Amino acid sequence: MLKGGDLVHLISDAATMQIIRWTGGGFGMACHNYDGDMLTDEVAQVHRSPGFITSNLVGKSEDGSMIKEFEASHGTVADLWHAHLRGEETSMNPLGMVVALLGAMDHAAVLDPTNQAAVTKFTVNCREAVYSAFREGRGTRDLTGPEGLTTEQFVEGVAADLAKRMALDEIPAPYVATPQDETYALRKVGPAYSEIDEDQMKQFFDKFDTDGNGSISFAEFVDMTLELGIAPKKAGLLNASNKKVAELIETPK
Repeated sequence: MLKGGDLVHLISDAATMQIIRWTGGGFGMACHNYDGDMLTDEVAQVHRSPGFITSNLVGKSEDGSMIKEFEASHGTVADLWHAHLRGEETSMNPLGMVVALLGAMDHAAVLDPTNQAAVTKFTVNCREAVYSAFREGRGTRDLTGPEGLTTEQFVEGVAADLAKRMALDEIPAPYVATPQDETYALRKVGPAYSEIDEDQMKQFFDKFDTDGNGSISFAEFVDMTLELGIAPKKAGLLNASNKKVAELIETPK
C-alpha cells in the first residue's frame, strides 16, 4: 500500500484496518486478485454503496497493443433481479456497471476508430448525466435514502438528461469538484432515521431558532447546549464524568 510516497508491505488483515482509517483517499494498493476483491468491496461500503465498485484489468498483447477488460465488481446483483421478477420495487445503483460499460466502449473505439468521435460524445455525455444525477440528489436509495429513486425512475431521469446533452453539438469537459461543492453525507439517509419523529425534531429546532430565520446562531447554539447538558466546561471545573469529553475535544482523532 502506498500513502505519502512510501511503499509499505501489509498483510491483508492490516490492509483492511488501514482502509477504514484512510477514508480520505490519497493512497494506492497493489494486491492479489482475491485480496483486491475483498478490499475494494470494503472501500465501496465505507462510502455507502457497492455501486461504487468498478474493475479495470489492463494488459499488453504480444504486438504491443493494449488489452483492457471492464466489469462491475459487485457482480450480478441477483437479489435485486429476483425481487424484480417477483414484481417488487427495486432501487439499484448502476454506477459501477455504467462506468465499466462506457470504459469498454471507449476502448473499443480506440481499437476501431471508425466512429470514435460519435462514441466519445455518447460516453462522455452519458457519464456526466449519471454523475450529475447523484450530485444533484436524484440518485438511488443506497445514497439518497428512502426518498431516492427506483431503478426505473433513475434510468428514465438519466435518459431524459442524456437526450438533452446529446442534442448539443459539443462534448462537455469533465466535472471537477471544488471545495465549495463538497458536502457531508446527511445522517437522515441512514436506516435509523426512520425511527426519528421529524415533527418533534422541527419543534425542538424552532425552540432555539429564536429569530425564525431557519438557522441557529452561536448564541442560540449556546442556549441549546446548556439545555441539553452537553456544553463543555472549563478545564478547572471538569469532573470525572466529562474529562473524556474534554480529551476528545482537545485531541480529535
